[in-house]
Formats: sequence, C-alpha cells, structure tokens
Amino acid sequence: MKIQIKAALEFGMLGVLVTSSLTAHAEPWLLIDDFESPQRFSSWIQEDTKNETQPRVETPQVTQVQLEIIDGVSNHYLLKKPAPEGVIGNRKALTYSRLPTSVPVGSTYTFYTRINVQSFPNNHAFGISNMDGLGIKKNDYNAFEPTLRVTDKIESNGFKNDGALMVKVEQGYANVINPKLNRSAMPLVAGTWYETWYVVNNATKAQGGQRYDVYLKGGEEFPTQTKVFSEATFRMQRELPLTHFMMNCNTGPMSSPYGNGGLKYDDLYMTPGLNLTYPQSNN
Repeated sequence: MKIQIKAALEFGMLGVLVTSSLTAHAEPWLLIDDFESPQRFSSWIQEDTKNETQPRVETPQVTQVQLEIIDGVSNHYLLKKPAPEGVIGNRKALTYSRLPTSVPVGSTYTFYTRINVQSFPNNHAFGISNMDGLGIKKNDYNAFEPTLRVTDKIESNGFKNDGALMVKVEQGYANVINPKLNRSAMPLVAGTWYETWYVVNNATKAQGGQRYDVYLKGGEEFPTQTKVFSEATFRMQRELPLTHFMMNCNTGPMSSPYGNGGLKYDDLYMTPGLNLTYPQSNN
C-alpha cells in the first residue's frame, strides 16, 4: 500500500536540522506481542541464569502481564523486574521469545516497541538476538545484537549513568541524542510511555551492515518522532539471521546492588524495510 511516512528529524550539514517526508510502499507490521493474549504470552521463556540470591529465591525475576485503564480504555502490558523489592543477587533475568519471522542476513527490518520506566534505580536491556534458547541462556548479554538499554547504575569504572535511553556502540554504550540541542537526551521520565523505532540493518559488516538507527517519541523532550541515533552497532556482529526478541535485567551484585526498578513493555512489532509509521493498533 502506498502511504505517506513522516520522517524523523535528521542531521544536516553542520548540525542543522533537516525535516523531510518520504513516500514508501510499507509492508504490514507483524505482531510480536501486545500482551493482550494469554496464549501468545505463553511463548515467552523466563530464565534466571545467574541466581545468587541469599536467602535463595528459586525464580526471582518478576515478569508479569498487568492491566492499566486510561480514560476508560483498558490495556495490558508486560512489567519486568529482576526480582521483587528487597531481593538482590539475580544477575541475569532473561526473557525471550521467537520472532514471527527471522531477519535474514542482508535484509533490513524496522522494530517498534513502547516502553515505560516504572521506577529508578534499575538496569534493563532489550533487543534482538541471533541465538536460539540454549545460546541465549549461555551467553546472556552477549546473545544481544541490536540493543537498547535503560539504566541509572554506576559502571565498574565509576561512571554514573543518568537513565537516558542508550544504544550499543563499539566501545560500550552511548546515550541517544537530542539533535535539536546537539546534546545527550534527558533521562527517561518514569511513568511516561515512549515509542521506539529501531531500523536494523542485518547486512554483513563488509556491506555496511550490523548497525541500527533509533527513533524516539515521548515525553516533553520528544513530542514528535525524532531520529536520536545513527549507526549504533550490533553487540557481537555474528552476521547470522535474527530470530528472537530478548529482554534482560539485573539487580546488581550482593555487595553493591543497582536497584530493582521495573520497565514496562507493550506493542512489540516488526516489519520489513524502513517503516516509520505506527502499527495499526496504535493509530
């Protein structure tokens, strides 16, 4: 179907913003999960692969479908936390599910996800993996390829993250940016729904792939869809088909816990090519 797509703000020469529109033949959005179907939710696998809780809690992660009612309209979303409040030592709280279709090597897909920080402090990451369930369990963070991160934790080198949305780069992570002000984006505001589009290029490195661009909308800082990062890098760059959506969170070590603040997820979709429209259920 031929449709008009409103493009995000992009960098022009010398940091000047350029606003444009484009026309594209958009493929239908494929639903990964909107958490309205118990049957679909049953496909998610939960694994606590580095459970150091003391006293021992066998299944510490909190991964629950919850209900919100806004202006009389009910909606279900997924709440994910590494453990209940007061429980520490769950270092790898993995949740993952197979995509409705794989992303072949050489292709580009756009993923759409809504997120909402329940509370800080926290440490969350989500994204796409090219490993099966056994590989995800074995590799945890290194099972990610395109990755988005939400955290305000202190890194091992003493650097304090501020809660802005982050992406993977060659030397660790980087905050997304506010191109209008030419600076790092502000921290995500707890209790606010944000929409993310991440355009994933699964071509080989030699072909300029293993990279992704990120667009964001939400809160006072981004009232319209805005391109907030170009050419973030896949974590491992394995050059394999992408097959799973994956979430991870972490209480931190017993000696210096990060905090168990939750992250809400909703409306997970994917579609071939570059598509900056809204999935049908969000129109």
